[in-house]
Amino acid sequence: MKFRISKEAFLDGLQKVQHVVSSKTTLPILSNVLLTARDGRLQLTTTDLDVGITGSVEAQVDKEGSTTLPARRLVSIVRELPASEIEVAVDSKNIASIRSGPSFFKIIGLGEAEFPALPDFTKAREFKIPQVVLRDGLRKTSYAISTDETRYVLNGIYTSFRDCKLTLVATDGRRLAMVDADLEFPASHETDVIVPSKAVNELQRLLGETGETVVKLTDNQISFQTGDTLLCSKLIDGNYPNYRQVIPGDSNERVVINREALLETVRRVSLLSSEKSNSVKLIFGENRIEVTANSPDVGEAQESMDVIYQGPAMQIAFNPEFLQAPLRNLDTETVYLDLIDEMSPGVIRIEGNFLYVLMPMRVTH
Repeated sequence: MKFRISKEAFLDGLQKVQHVVSSKTTLPILSNVLLTARDGRLQLTTTDLDVGITGSVEAQVDKEGSTTLPARRLVSIVRELPASEIEVAVDSKNIASIRSGPSFFKIIGLGEAEFPALPDFTKAREFKIPQVVLRDGLRKTSYAISTDETRYVLNGIYTSFRDCKLTLVATDGRRLAMVDADLEFPASHETDVIVPSKAVNELQRLLGETGETVVKLTDNQISFQTGDTLLCSKLIDGNYPNYRQVIPGDSNERVVINREALLETVRRVSLLSSEKSNSVKLIFGENRIEVTANSPDVGEAQESMDVIYQGPAMQIAFNPEFLQAPLRNLDTETVYLDLIDEMSPGVIRIEGNFLYVLMPMRVTH
């Protein structure tokens, strides 16, 4: 196998697939990237057996063929090469010679025969989702995915295709983020799946502003095709909890708040929340909120801000990181905080199909 390729194209292709490679693998070939040169393209594929990704870039192919090379090492070599053109030749023993300007590297690879094949999606259900819709939905929900591996069904995004809507939900038991978007698909395609967080992270790297993502689903696998790149993943097997029962009914009070001002205020005040009492308190008065934090061993902070609020005086405490997360990932100017009372969950909403449920923290007055 022999090909010539620009440094920029090679690096771009490698960077799209390198994150899937697991550093703690028992199978040496899973540390490698599968390179296939043919028809004027270089195809690059990596997998950890749960998630797989493949993409291709332009190359001048002098001799077609395939091999697998250590992915991380290859990325670090290509990144440092001095010239913009790279020539790669691989012999029958899978030893690759890489030349670029005055540099020469020889890397020992493994035969492509042992590299696991990506799953087959020929009989899959298919959905077409605008990239910007999927990207926006994942950004508004993925921060709430649970990292607690004992509740593995929460280690991903619940993705529901029902009633001509795509609904994305993430929760870790203490907060829940949900977004939905209109989407056309046949009623026979209705289904719910849980996409694992590793696949969600990879997908977020790939999605852009324009074009569509073609999503294909089988019973236990999902794939996302965006442009030249295909991402496949196993689905999480299990029953997602009934998230609708966590969403509070009608709230008593609504506070209208400038998103960025609240984010900055909470960020500053939370500098004095301690690990032990990891909370900030919001004290509501007429058209004002006072945000406070205090830790006996550190000190206290308070800051007030103007809001639109006409309800009774009330106070409620939240985990500051959980309160900031949605504010960071939304882009609207205004958010609405809906409250029932001091002990019930607060709900952050915007103009649009998004909501975020946040459990309050018990605070000793």
